[in-house]
Amino acid sequence: MITYNTDGVKMPNIRKRDTNAWIKAVAATYGKKVGEIGYLFVNDEKILEVNREYLGHDYYTDIITFDYDEGDIINGDLVISLDTVRTNAELFGKEYDEELHRVIIHGILHLCGLNDKGPGEREIMEEAENKALAMI
Repeated sequence: MITYNTDGVKMPNIRKRDTNAWIKAVAATYGKKVGEIGYLFVNDEKILEVNREYLGHDYYTDIITFDYDEGDIINGDLVISLDTVRTNAELFGKEYDEELHRVIIHGILHLCGLNDKGPGEREIMEEAENKALAMI
């Protein structure tokens, strides 16, 4: 089950049924099934609070992924700052909806085992994001 909630922001205009099907299709390409996925859309102040409290990081980010995977079933909580998504869309010259979908799937790709912090991993993640976006 995939759930969508907000804290301090308006729910983004996403088609939940289509987005759920897309998330499941992307996960399947990695041999994974979707278990319990919870999206929480927040503002910058809330994501900074979460980043400080749970990760000890003192900076804003677009998404924080909490991974509770069990074998081939992906489970997790994904906290997304809509403020940072909007800022990044402007910064990278992208449409807000495209950037939002990129971030939504970015968290799923983390749950599927992809990373983006080590050497060469960012490029692999971006390629995976682009392939996933092409599946919408």
